[in-house]
Amino acid sequence: MEAQQGNPMSMLFIFIIFGLIFYFMIYRPQAKRNKEHKKLMSELTKGTEVLTAGGIIGKITKVPEKGDVIVIALNDKTEITINRNYIAAVLPKGTIETL
Repeated sequence: MEAQQGNPMSMLFIFIIFGLIFYFMIYRPQAKRNKEHKKLMSELTKGTEVLTAGGIIGKITKVPEKGDVIVIALNDKTEITINRNYIAAVLPKGTIETL
């Protein structure tokens, strides 16, 4: 009996198909999310209302030119300093007053 050999071209075709699936299902959506997050980070300005990854809602009071931190006011007396990468979303103006 002879062992059945797979066609090398069919194996190459299967690897190409898996590569395309990986690209369109995993890599491309992640790259798109990263691009949107970088755009969000570049648009942060003083007075912007934000939601952090930890669930804290506040208004940006200071955005230093250099460095990766921003200062967020939680209320009139309390401010916190966080890494700007932990901003999850920018909220519409007036969100804090409605809470």
